[in-house]
Amino acid sequence: MVNLPNKFEEFADARRQGFLKVKEIKENGGKIAGVFCTFTPSEILDAAGIFSVGLCGMSEETIIDAETDLPKNLCPLIKSSYGFALTEKCPYTYFADIIIGETTCDGKKKMYELLGEIKDTYIMQLPQGVDREYAHKMWESELHRLIKTMEEKFQVDITEEKLRKAVSLRNKQRKIFNELFELSKLDPPPIRGFDVYKVIEGSGFSFDVEETCIKLRELIDNTKNAYEAGDRPVAAEAKRILVTGCPIGGVLDKVVNTIENNGGVVVCFENCGGVKPVRHLVDENTEDIVSAIADRYLKIGCSVMSPNPRRMEMLPELLKEFKIEGVIEVILQTCHPYSVETKTIKELVNDAGLPHMSIETDYSKSDLGQIKTRISAFIEMEPARWL
Repeated sequence: MVNLPNKFEEFADARRQGFLKVKEIKENGGKIAGVFCTFTPSEILDAAGIFSVGLCGMSEETIIDAETDLPKNLCPLIKSSYGFALTEKCPYTYFADIIIGETTCDGKKKMYELLGEIKDTYIMQLPQGVDREYAHKMWESELHRLIKTMEEKFQVDITEEKLRKAVSLRNKQRKIFNELFELSKLDPPPIRGFDVYKVIEGSGFSFDVEETCIKLRELIDNTKNAYEAGDRPVAAEAKRILVTGCPIGGVLDKVVNTIENNGGVVVCFENCGGVKPVRHLVDENTEDIVSAIADRYLKIGCSVMSPNPRRMEMLPELLKEFKIEGVIEVILQTCHPYSVETKTIKELVNDAGLPHMSIETDYSKSDLGQIKTRISAFIEMEPARWL
C-alpha cells in the first residue's frame, strides 16, 4: 500500500523548508515579492523573474504587537500579517524586495499604508465590481502599470513571450490543482479536507511552479492508486461538507479538524485558498495576453466585489458537483464583506435544500469548545431539522 502520509507531509513541511529556500534565493541575487491576495497577477511576477510568496498571517502570535498600531476590532488576518512585518518574525516578509497589495477590503488597504512605512509596498487598485463596462479596462490598466513598475524597479524586460510562457505554466498548475480537488468528488473521498488544505498551503512556499506541478501529479496518482487498492481513509457515512467564507489558514485546525473528527469530511473549499482562485484559466490563444490575464482574475468571486455574481453563480455548481450535504461558512471577526454576504449565502444554500451554519471566529483558542459543540451538533442533526 502506498504510504500517503509521507507524500502529504512533504507539502505540510513546505512552509518551514521555504525559509531556507528564500534565504538561498536572496543569497543568489534573486528577488522576492510578498503578496496577500489571489488577485495578484502571478504571471507578471513570473515573467519578471521575481519569486512570489504569500504573506497572510495565520497565527495570533504577533497580533498583540500589531495592536500597538492597529485597532483591536480588526480582522485577525490583517493584524497577524502586519504584526509579522512589524516584529520581523516572518522571514518571507523580511526578505521581500517588494510587497504587492490590492484594494480589496477596507482593513487591508488601510493597513498597507502603515506597511509601506516598513517595506516598499505597491498597491494595485482593484475594481470593486465587475458589472461596469470600465471594470475590465481599469484592471487591465493596473496590470500594465504593474508591468512598467516591475521593469523599472528590477531592471527587467517583461516581454509578451515571457508572459505567455508564465501563463502556460500557471494554467498547468491550476489544472493540476483542479484535479486534486476533483478527487474529493469520489464517494467516499480518498483524502481528508485537512490534508488537502495543507497541500494548498505548502504549495505556496515551493518557489518552483514546475516542481510543484510534478509533486502534485505524483500525489494525485499515488492517491488514486491507493484508493483503487482499497485504501479508504474517510468513512463512507461521513457527511460531505463544503467550507466557504474567509481565508481559513489561521483557523484550519479548530474548524476543519473539528468537522472531520465529528463525523464530517470537507470535500470542497470555496474560499481564497481552495477552488475559487483556480477554477478559471487564462485564455492562452488570445491576441492580447495582458487583457486575458486581467479577465481571468476578475472572474474570482471575492466578497469585496459588489455585486458579487461570480460567487453566487459558482456556489450552486459546487454543491452539485461535490454532492454536498452541508455548508459551514467561516467568518473572521470584523470581516464585513463576508459577514454581510452571509445572508445571501444562507438563502442560496437553503434553497438548494441543504443546511448552512455560520461560524464567526478569530485566531485565538478561546472559542474552541464552543465551535466543537456547534459543529458536532450540526453534523449529528437529523436532515429534517437542518433547515
